[in-house]
Amino acid sequence: MIDAGVGLAGLAVSSFVSATILPGASEVVLWALVRDQPALFWHAIAVATIANTAGGMTSYLIGRLVPPRDLPRGIAWVRRWGVVALLASWLPVVGDALCVGAGWLRLPAPLATVCIGLGKFARYLVVATFA
Repeated sequence: MIDAGVGLAGLAVSSFVSATILPGASEVVLWALVRDQPALFWHAIAVATIANTAGGMTSYLIGRLVPPRDLPRGIAWVRRWGVVALLASWLPVVGDALCVGAGWLRLPAPLATVCIGLGKFARYLVVATFA
């Protein structure tokens, strides 16, 4: 049995890293933790969502540092849909680009955080439900 504190800490690290340009497997870590300790269902979803949202906002901040002449990938989606496009920030590969694009476009950070968080929460809820 996985120690709850260690499992949640590992999930937080994995979730944060997975939301940046670095590869990660937070869904697998969440699935394994919830499968091993079902009582941690909501705690695990909360930890994964918060850490993954923080990672997404790190990508957003990186986008704010990109000079205006350099167009990040994903900019077309964000331009077309605005901050709502960030609900898809959970998608592999393109999700990171959406967060960077939102930062590059200087979309409002509070609204970006909410939309990123909602998308990430929905994904983790589905993964944990099937653990």
